[in-house]
Amino acid sequence: MRSGDDSGLSPTDLRLSRRKRHRGFGFSTYVFVAPLVRSPTLTYKILIADDEPDLELLIRQRFRKQIRDKVYDFVFAHNGAEAIEILKNQQSVDLILTDINMPVMDGLTLLTKVAERDPLLLAVVISAYGDMKNIRTAMNRGAFDFLTKPIDFEDFELTLNKSIAHARGIREASRARQDLAALQRELTVAKDIQQSILPRVPINFAEKTHLDLFAKMIPAQNVGGDFYDFFWIGERKLGVVVGDVSGKGIGAALFMAISRTLLRAVAMRSESPGACLREVNAFLCRDNHTEQFVTLFYGILNLDEGTLRYANGAHDPPRVLRQTGDLETVEPTGDTVLGILEDLTFQDRELTLRPGELVFLNTDGVTDALNPNGESYGDERLNDFLKSVSHASAQEIVLGVVDAVAMFSSGASQWDDITALALRYLGSTGIGGESSSPLDNSNTISSRI
Repeated sequence: MRSGDDSGLSPTDLRLSRRKRHRGFGFSTYVFVAPLVRSPTLTYKILIADDEPDLELLIRQRFRKQIRDKVYDFVFAHNGAEAIEILKNQQSVDLILTDINMPVMDGLTLLTKVAERDPLLLAVVISAYGDMKNIRTAMNRGAFDFLTKPIDFEDFELTLNKSIAHARGIREASRARQDLAALQRELTVAKDIQQSILPRVPINFAEKTHLDLFAKMIPAQNVGGDFYDFFWIGERKLGVVVGDVSGKGIGAALFMAISRTLLRAVAMRSESPGACLREVNAFLCRDNHTEQFVTLFYGILNLDEGTLRYANGAHDPPRVLRQTGDLETVEPTGDTVLGILEDLTFQDRELTLRPGELVFLNTDGVTDALNPNGESYGDERLNDFLKSVSHASAQEIVLGVVDAVAMFSSGASQWDDITALALRYLGSTGIGGESSSPLDNSNTISSRI
């Protein structure tokens, strides 16, 4: 509702008062004193509902240049009912100007129906001078502004330009919100797809394979560049992967999917992790115009021997929890990232796990997580935590690390993806168990693609 009362002013004084009020609004309310500037392809469509027979002729005469230049396109209705029919057939109306007192359907009823049909469509009411009660009612029903009769066309054009500018701003903001909501829905779908391609540990996996395995990836945005993977190579060897793509968001997620797919394909025909990374790197370097790269740890665990043969492309080295409760950090191999330099070789290394010992892998999103004071979680905190839960299950360890990092961050924004994987070797026969039979396809780790 407007502040103040215009009663007691003459029509001339009222128009002067309104012009001063317009100029006093300033930039924050999008007032344009100069004629509205349109884009080369944009015409503003204005629907005018008024039963006065001469009004259409006067407006077309007054704005003939703007009509000829396709700045304005005026559409006329003689009452509210006709205006509603026009709105049903023409979806591109930018502004409504309506008289209050009209036959068949008055302006107040029209305002109500317009608000129900399109809440973003702005309306300006026109009424006789002195009809402040109806004008106030119209403003309370959502009218953006008002004009008084007899119409002063300078005031009319000023109100027209201001109202259209405001209406366009509302429309653009609404479209931006809709685009953002659509993008958010697409990102949610992308997140679901990305999470679905990460493998899940089947029920009774530990009993059937004598391995305790769990992994989790938490993207900093809807989708991320971190990933983990595990898959069978033959019946008694398990491939284990943790990777971290440079950057975040959609681009990193796409590069992650490519890296994962390439590694899986190559791993099926090579039992040398180093040779596998070499071939994957060569593929990634081809046509890599974005110059993205990925750090990769890839290991092959022999279930019969407890040996983990691995290669490391500049990824955080694994940590091993020994039977004694001691934590062993494996030395880095010195190899570089994948995706930048094509002619690279990667070394094969090997470590041995005794029954009950666990390998922990993570991306740098764990150790680089920051608290509000700018301190990083760091290797020392991670090592201390792992030693404190050395005999917990793989799932308890991974979720415990995630919770510990979240507690340390204490509400600070997550700026990097977080991934953790724990694999405990229970021995070729399990701890205190009997030798298992070779795995068939029903025991294979499933990865939904």
